Amino acid sequence: MHILENKFYEEESVFKAENLLREAKRQKRLANCLVPSICVLDPDGDMLSYLLKAGRAKLNSCWACYHTKLYTFQLEGTEFGIVACAVGASFAVLIAEQLFVSGCDILISITSSGIINRTSEDIEYVIIEEALRDEGTSYHYLPGEEAALMNASLLLHLRNDLLPSVPGVKVGKSWTTDAPYRETYSAIKKMEEAGVDIVEMEAAALYAFAKAKNKKVICFAHITNSMAQTEFDFEKGAENGSVASLHLIHLTAKSICSFIQ
Repeated sequence: MHILENKFYEEESVFKAENLLREAKRQKRLANCLVPSICVLDPDGDMLSYLLKAGRAKLNSCWACYHTKLYTFQLEGTEFGIVACAVGASFAVLIAEQLFVSGCDILISITSSGIINRTSEDIEYVIIEEALRDEGTSYHYLPGEEAALMNASLLLHLRNDLLPSVPGVKVGKSWTTDAPYRETYSAIKKMEEAGVDIVEMEAAALYAFAKAKNKKVICFAHITNSMAQTEFDFEKGAENGSVASLHLIHLTAKSICSFIQ
């Protein structure tokens, strides 16, 4: 059976995130309350580690997920939820599905990424405009011929409202793979030729989910490595990049909230 067969995109799933969480709340005896409206995916876990070390994050008792813990924290008076270490397309979308039925309205993901094409040494983050679909999860949400794109209106707003005030950030294209140890020379060369900037593991599936379910998802890639081809790779900056990433999250949330209003 081919991966693109038997997807039935117009049908609802029998297994629903809201039903799973209903049973999880019953089993765990949790209150029927909501998570923050703005949530963050932190695949590396560095931001949450920093927040916990600084005493700025607390465990959220409304999150009923079996696989992860959600913490809340404040940035200049705005409350955020954060889930760490949801690495890879399948895990990220599983968490995203559950977040959006638990009270989340905006999801921001900041993942580490490897360099494919670096246009400037000054660029540290990429707002992922399009992610090439080299994983499996996205094909359960969108047909194979459709591109995995950020919502066009959302992207236009970020271009006009966020980027002019945030140096070191550009809009670009990613390669989303679910096999990081199969990033061969020939595959990388093909991505270079396709104008891809970075490689990561979540964005294509998150954007496919967002398009299929009409959800607001923003994927950033923090450029942190060259696929370990040199020594001293994977250096991310102060507190493993957490200070800069949290600042970017704050500015992005502020911008998007003005866009929604």
